[in-house]
Amino acid sequence: MPRPVHVVLAGGGTAGHIEPMLALADALTRRTAPGGGPAVQVTCLGTARGLETRLVPARGYDLRLIPPVPLPRRPTPDLLRVPARVWRAVAETRALLTGLGADVLVGFGGYVALPAYLAARRAGVPVVVHEGNPLPGLANRVGARLAARVAVSTPGTPLHAGEHVGMPLRPSISHLDRAGLRAEARAAFGLDADRPTLLVFGGSQGAASLNRAAVAAADALTAAGVQVLHARGPRNTDVTVPPRPAGAAPYVVVDYLERMDLAYAAADLALCRSGAVTVAELSAVGLPGAFVPLPIGNGEQRLNALPVVEAGGGLLVDDAELTPAWVTENLVPLLTDPAALAALAANAAAAGTPDADERLADMVLEVVSR
Repeated sequence: MPRPVHVVLAGGGTAGHIEPMLALADALTRRTAPGGGPAVQVTCLGTARGLETRLVPARGYDLRLIPPVPLPRRPTPDLLRVPARVWRAVAETRALLTGLGADVLVGFGGYVALPAYLAARRAGVPVVVHEGNPLPGLANRVGARLAARVAVSTPGTPLHAGEHVGMPLRPSISHLDRAGLRAEARAAFGLDADRPTLLVFGGSQGAASLNRAAVAAADALTAAGVQVLHARGPRNTDVTVPPRPAGAAPYVVVDYLERMDLAYAAADLALCRSGAVTVAELSAVGLPGAFVPLPIGNGEQRLNALPVVEAGGGLLVDDAELTPAWVTENLVPLLTDPAALAALAANAAAAGTPDADERLADMVLEVVSR
């Protein structure tokens, strides 16, 4: 039997790089050779500083560590040490790629990817780049110039030779049957089976502005028959809602959502931030969102949400404009209008790419076959 194709993935640091990397790893390892054996072997690159030290081994993948090369955001004396750090990381990564017998390197951006791209170029290993954000970072701007293929999550991403593929997602999300799982999901959270449901979440740590607006609008929501599943964040224990009167719509507050598939299946609409993975997940499962971009940074979160909103699959509100009155005036009428909700959901689904993991896996293996 021929040996498996050896794919090396570089995407450490943040969950926004690691989750799509692991989704691709899963898609690749599902491929089998004609004789029934594994067609692909996967190794992940990371550093000792990132979440990958926990997330990658938990998913069963081999993790090799390389030296981190953080880039200062402004001119400092530390900037003078960057070239030496880069070349040390490149040398170590090149030795890793050669020792592993890598057939292709796939990078997802961040400080792990830049030395990996340069090392792959020196080792003669073809490169595939995946960019998850609408505004590419430095590593992927460099990598795209060295790459055999470049995949992007958002149409129109300004990256050299970018091809729209979408955001690779884990199968529990990309294959989610929301309607089929709805009754089980609502029962799991103590929600009523037939009431319209708003999901509120601000990422793993919660979001103070979303918490304030939703809790202050609790009476208006539940009086209209809308029930709420609200993930406040594990540290935000002061976010509470008084018990609802007997027969009123439930308002369920949890610290954290372990099962996002159940949360998405329970909901008819989400009030949430608009990180790249969040927007991709909601559109992939056909769940409309009221997106509240993080008010710091370079405006990236707004750009994440725009394609879905412009397709009629969601709403967009600035963080400063998210008030209890906005929730009451905009979300209550929508959640109590089944036809409007159905139209939003259909448009959200049309904007999604639930098969992005398989599409990216095809691209990677095509590069190897060439």
